Amino acid sequence: MPSPGTIVTVCTANICRSPMAAALLQHALAAQPEPLRSLQVISAGVAARGGEPASENSVTALKKVGIDLSAHHSQPLTQEMLDQALVVLCMTESHRAMIQVQAEPVPKNLFLFREFMPGNGEKEIGDPYGGPLRIYEMARDEMVEAIPALLEHLKTLLPPSTPA
Repeated sequence: MPSPGTIVTVCTANICRSPMAAALLQHALAAQPEPLRSLQVISAGVAARGGEPASENSVTALKKVGIDLSAHHSQPLTQEMLDQALVVLCMTESHRAMIQVQAEPVPKNLFLFREFMPGNGEKEIGDPYGGPLRIYEMARDEMVEAIPALLEHLKTLLPPSTPA
């Protein structure tokens, strides 16, 4: 189960986008100073079955950037995850809407993964499921592009670290 301060990435089945997003964000956080570095990222799906492996193309797309997703197993999104999350990051507006309808209480920090991107570009990350590897790579690259703005937003949610 998540610990308080966990970031939850959410997609539909938790086998393509949200596991890639979680792994990419965890990798980026590892290079940050505290307290960002200590944040944990998990992924879940609004319509996931538990125990499914990540899609082969998701594993391949991340392997190409040096991240191993082969141990991932899907899990359904739970109210406990939402309650303990520092932030919940959805891939699309439909994922956010499902959480807003089903969660009680609705998490206050419920955003799209690309919501903090400057400008009027596309904020949703489309579902690559069943598509060729290049579609998964495009989804991966959309996530990578969003991470700097996302990290800046996360900094605003955390207390500043005090020097030891």
